Amino acid sequence: MADALIEHLLRRAGFGGSPADFGVYSTMSYAAAVDRLVNYERVPDDVDANIGQPGYVGTTSNGPFLPNTVINDARQRWLFRMLHTNRPLQERMTLFWHNYFATGYSKVSGAVGPDDGTRLMAAKQTDDPLRQKGQMELFREKALGNMRDLLISVAQDPAMLIWLDGNTNTKRNPQENFGRELMELFSRGVGFYTENDVYAAARVFTGWNLQITRTPTPTNPNALSYQFIYRPENHETAAKTFSFPIYSDGGSTIPSRAASDGLQDGIDLISALAAHPETARRLAGKLYGFFVNETASPSSATIDQIAGVYRQSGGNIKAVVQSILLSAEFADSSSFFMRYSWPVEFVVRSMKETGWTGFSLGTTLSPLVNMGQQLFEPPDVAGWDLGQSWFSTGMMLARMNFASTLAANQKFRLATAAASAKQSPQELVSFMVDRITPASIKSMYGDLVAYASSGATWTGSDAQMQTKASGLAHLILGSAEYQFI
Repeated sequence: MADALIEHLLRRAGFGGSPADFGVYSTMSYAAAVDRLVNYERVPDDVDANIGQPGYVGTTSNGPFLPNTVINDARQRWLFRMLHTNRPLQERMTLFWHNYFATGYSKVSGAVGPDDGTRLMAAKQTDDPLRQKGQMELFREKALGNMRDLLISVAQDPAMLIWLDGNTNTKRNPQENFGRELMELFSRGVGFYTENDVYAAARVFTGWNLQITRTPTPTNPNALSYQFIYRPENHETAAKTFSFPIYSDGGSTIPSRAASDGLQDGIDLISALAAHPETARRLAGKLYGFFVNETASPSSATIDQIAGVYRQSGGNIKAVVQSILLSAEFADSSSFFMRYSWPVEFVVRSMKETGWTGFSLGTTLSPLVNMGQQLFEPPDVAGWDLGQSWFSTGMMLARMNFASTLAANQKFRLATAAASAKQSPQELVSFMVDRITPASIKSMYGDLVAYASSGATWTGSDAQMQTKASGLAHLILGSAEYQFI
């Protein structure tokens, strides 16, 4: 059970485990494994230095690999991080926030061009000549931080300012998009605000705009930097009244302020929303579905418990996630494989368990689109449709085709890894289902053995092992049972 629980932990708090990953975590107690995952800041974040190095998955680019300015290179860099990072929970939470604060590259790049659109979505600040911080770096930096701080940073993020039109929000023309989504999707949720609240929120954020500055660099005299700017002259200074409390004394009106002090209006609203009990409950439900079980609704008591940790910790996401990973509900075997894997999760886990030597992340990009998930391109502000929505006939076929491509690419590696199981088809099947971990093998075990036994008499030759190990990997990865994590 201990090994099964560690495997479950790595699937949910990471992207599955390679044999090397499992070797590290299986030596720890469960509590120690959770501690290592949650307190990832103790582990160096040096994974990007391994891109292009022997022993790691490859990348494919048209010319130099430029993940700060070429969006497909940025997608590959993020997949590389998911596959090879020693901080898997950080990358998993970055993916969670990417869906929670869904922002699309197409609109951003349409406003600023493809190179700068990539910078605003994905630039690594330390690698950018103008130290532009991409939205994903913001999510990575604050992945397990404070919710109020994250909301403020998101409200001031250049990509978000473009995505929800904050760059056009002025007192003459209050723009409602960000205020609406702040209440509906980013905090309290549907049913907990009114249309008057939306108009008041739009006025709260007037003047929260985007500044674009020409900042020449040695290699680009026309380089641009993008920063949040508060423009007092664009701010509506009148009082704004809401249908819910803003202040601890129960007051629901943000007072009239001088334009020079108007930035505080937005801080007050965000602080109130971050601290609201319904925000705690909504986020509790989202995190429960992400980490524990999305096939059955949690009890009110479970949501209350998670929300209680949120409120008692002042909105500390690390405390909330750690409490979930240490909960009885998470460890209960009835929660194992009770989440439909997102396409990105399926692809990265497949590579972790099958292998990546000689494989390129460029090979995953078109299949991921066909599976229904393109990184940096959620379909709308509500993010991707989750759960069974991932599994149309075409999307499932795309998963099966990817499984075939990966398994064929790794046939030599798999045959070498399975050398100790060449005595019989049954031993090979047992090895493969231990390495590539479907939810269950009961319904397919007989078919897997029949496949491994078919054809020529079993000898365990190199050629036979290469064919059968690869074929078994294809069948397991493409099975219904493998689509759950």
